[in-house]
Amino acid sequence: MSDVSVILFDRNKVHGSFADNAAYSQQIKRIMHSAPCWNGLHDAHKEALHMIALKLSRILSGMAEHDDHWADIEGYARLAQNVGKRK
Repeated sequence: MSDVSVILFDRNKVHGSFADNAAYSQQIKRIMHSAPCWNGLHDAHKEALHMIALKLSRILSGMAEHDDHWADIEGYARLAQNVGKRK
């Protein structure tokens, strides 16, 4: 098995199928894009929401108990929260 095949096999176990992830993520994104305030959001907020949609789709189609999914959601939310703030 090639290195890429091994990676894809392992990812499928943790995240579920790529096709399922794509379907769930795109459904979530369509809802977000339909919101009245979507076009007024900062690009960083939009990107954070896209990444959170991907993480949600992985939770829904893969292993919900995989800690990285939840930590990544927290991280993207924090990045979005800090946009424009000085440290």
